[in-house]
Amino acid sequence: MQSAFQNGTPIVALNHAEKHFGAVRALDGVSLSIAPGECIGLVGHNGAGKSTLVNLINGGLAPTGGSVTFPASGESRALSAGVRSVFQELSLCPNLSVAENLRISHSDLKGAGWRKKARAEIIQSLDAVFPDHGIGADTSVDRLTIAERQMVEIAIGFAPRGRDARLVILDEPTSSLDAGIAQQLLAHIRQFCADGGAVIFISHMMGEIFDVASNIIVMKDGKIVANKPTSQFSRASLVEAMGHVGVKNSKAAVRRQASDFGEEVLKSKDGLTARRGEIIGLAGLAGHGQAEALARLYFSNTSSWRMGKASNMVFVAGDRGRDGVLPLWSILRNMTVSILPQTARRGLVDRDAEKRTAADWKTRIGIRTDDVDNPILSLSGGNQQKVLFARALASHASIIIMDDPMRGVDVGTKQDVYDMIQTEAATGRTFLWYSTETEEVCQCDRVFVFRDGKISAELTGDDITEDRILEASFEMQEASA
Repeated sequence: MQSAFQNGTPIVALNHAEKHFGAVRALDGVSLSIAPGECIGLVGHNGAGKSTLVNLINGGLAPTGGSVTFPASGESRALSAGVRSVFQELSLCPNLSVAENLRISHSDLKGAGWRKKARAEIIQSLDAVFPDHGIGADTSVDRLTIAERQMVEIAIGFAPRGRDARLVILDEPTSSLDAGIAQQLLAHIRQFCADGGAVIFISHMMGEIFDVASNIIVMKDGKIVANKPTSQFSRASLVEAMGHVGVKNSKAAVRRQASDFGEEVLKSKDGLTARRGEIIGLAGLAGHGQAEALARLYFSNTSSWRMGKASNMVFVAGDRGRDGVLPLWSILRNMTVSILPQTARRGLVDRDAEKRTAADWKTRIGIRTDDVDNPILSLSGGNQQKVLFARALASHASIIIMDDPMRGVDVGTKQDVYDMIQTEAATGRTFLWYSTETEEVCQCDRVFVFRDGKISAELTGDDITEDRILEASFEMQEASA
């Protein structure tokens, strides 16, 4: 790092920065400076203004009022000042290789030998952030798992790319990573900041915020409502500052007994079983077959093209950009596409019923929008995910399959969804729920832990703990050593 970054001069400074979209004040007079060595935990509910703030810092948006400057470098542009962004919605080109994706953001890679340099740089960055990653520089991105894609995107963010990264903005960077890989990233962040860099760390996983952040900034309604050292927050006070007063500890799930469930409603070739009204969790290290098992189960039960035959299963995607959101449609159309056969009158869409359903679920699940006729992409990532939940739960399907569905959803909404799932299960609906967050898996009645594409353990009752899940995640590897 240059000397300016070693003497505490702010890397970025915002002075009464504002951003308006028509009458909407997405950012309302924010003043903030970030110095070398700081890791800022940025939290707030979906739609609080976090994305707008970081887009002003990285130059993606120009302020409507106030200023954004880069004092330490004297540069006027974020990119020249060493500001990097890794977004929650992954931006890699799927038809290009890992090294070619680095080239897109690295204008200094030129000439006949650029591919060799790109391969060396991206592998060096991957090695630094994620030791033993196993990702090849020439691998096409569309062949990577979502966790591997997230790892590549993060590695590109920290890669030199012709100049040192000085401020790296990480938006939900661990949302698709298992606990072990997430810890590798957190360790790299600590080292990066110790060496004079700075990080803005946006996450709804409070444990990670407390683990890595030196300061926590809380946003609400486009304003900073709290900015203090992490040591001055407790989990309860942080939740209260975010505006989710009274959110319960999600680990306090009431354990149900086998007698509380109905008959067995499915049994897969992978060994997964589920009974009516049961919440089944899938756990283990990311990329060990959980998502594939759910996909096989879903397609084996829904691949019928017979008109008029409603499926008994619905799917909530975690990778909403690839598998969930219909980007050209409105919020309303995305939300109600699963219930059109339920409400149709003589084969025609009942628009009034469609609107009533959308209004009901907008309120029940807390989708932050003034008008459900707005484009789906006008919503934040977390609110898009809520739309996918509404789409599934509004249907008549009795089995709900969820593939890491809470990515980018704030802590208050998570608790609301937990409660909603419990309520729906009590009516006899069955849930299969894969999550990379152990806390979520601990909400379940029964948990299948995967390792190397197979079930390594089935946990019930008091055995559903983080320690037991981690033990089962590594058990098969140790046995084969």
